[in-house]
Amino acid sequence: MLKRNIAVGLDIGTTKVCVVVAEKDEIGKLNVLGNGRSNSDGLQRATVVNINKTVAAIKAAIADAERESSIRIKGVNVGISGAHVNCIHSNSEISVNQTGIVNESDVRRFLEKAKTNIKYLDIDHEIIHVIPQEFIVDDQDGVLDPIGMAGTTMRGSAYIVVGLRTKIRNIKQCIEKAGLDVSALTFEPVASGIAVMKESEKKSGVVVIDIGGGTTEVAIYIDGAIRYSEVVKVAANDVTHDVAHGVKALHEVAEELKIRHGYAYSKMLDEDETILIPGIEGRPQKSFPKSSLTMIIEARMMEIFELVRDSIKRSGYYEYLNAGAIITGGGALMPGTEELARDVLGLDVRLGYPEGVSGGIKGSVNNPMYATVMGLVAHSLQNSIFEEQRETQVIEGPFKSGDESPGEEVSSPVAAGAPSALNPAGNKIVDRLKKFWEQL
Repeated sequence: MLKRNIAVGLDIGTTKVCVVVAEKDEIGKLNVLGNGRSNSDGLQRATVVNINKTVAAIKAAIADAERESSIRIKGVNVGISGAHVNCIHSNSEISVNQTGIVNESDVRRFLEKAKTNIKYLDIDHEIIHVIPQEFIVDDQDGVLDPIGMAGTTMRGSAYIVVGLRTKIRNIKQCIEKAGLDVSALTFEPVASGIAVMKESEKKSGVVVIDIGGGTTEVAIYIDGAIRYSEVVKVAANDVTHDVAHGVKALHEVAEELKIRHGYAYSKMLDEDETILIPGIEGRPQKSFPKSSLTMIIEARMMEIFELVRDSIKRSGYYEYLNAGAIITGGGALMPGTEELARDVLGLDVRLGYPEGVSGGIKGSVNNPMYATVMGLVAHSLQNSIFEEQRETQVIEGPFKSGDESPGEEVSSPVAAGAPSALNPAGNKIVDRLKKFWEQL
């Protein structure tokens, strides 16, 4: 039995499904072993509307990732998003154990207490994450890692992510119908942030803006912890719809026009030119000014960033974003997007690529559209004991197309074999806790 630090991320988006298989190396970086991608039209605004189409897209992406990695995939860390997901700040306070030194059991009790403080939630919702934000041990505040500190009481806050039970169940149904196990569910803004942020940005204050096909996700990090998130229901697909309406073309043609000729900001367009657009169903082709195409795109992209700006200001953290904004996702790739975002948001802006990838087929995922799925992989490999206990994630391999028999069995670090938080294994738990707090 070969044990390896392998994890699989599955990003089920409105326009595409992405899968990445990656392994953590000896220095904690990611080696990408394989990835798969397929077109998706079974979701709208990050919500499943067609089970069969979604299952087919998942199977196609998984098959590609299995062929490329030569590993049979069983368990996946699945991203979840949508307007149904809400985030709640919850305060908690406990007495430290009799030794007077904070241990991992105290932190567990602290987070459980934070969960009980939101029991007013109805039965239609379930908790996805409980993420610690800050601890105060006696009178020492601003503590991110309380383990080993002396004190009698510990209080602070946690960030609790909840989602609508039926919509989560639909996602799980799609995974199970595709022949997979749900090893974990991760809120996508959390995953995107893990993938693209640098440690200095997370501490200084930064907003991560992930522009997907159906939704734009906003996550704000201050002093090393997530403080606010929101899902905006306007994104890249809306740009394509506007182009299709403006130039009177099919959706597929409009998408190609957007990708090949689109600019998000009219100030970035050096010179105008005429674009030839194929006619619909045998009709003659027509011409359209590139400047007019840019105006259509700019109007919708400006709306997206205005909504994001409103979200940031509602959070109350706008003045604390010393590191500015990171824009990522497939919708951030259009020329002029950074410049438009900078003008509308009034912040420094950079484009976010997946960080912490050192080897394997690195180039295949070096793209903002892979930010979420790479964050899902990284989140699995963090293996935090503060997260909800995850199911065993087993990856069977090696695998070759057409091979029906499993080969060696490889367990990911979120699988059996890791010490239980309720039965700590000495210094190993402390080391894992320290790594977690460094990554949070």
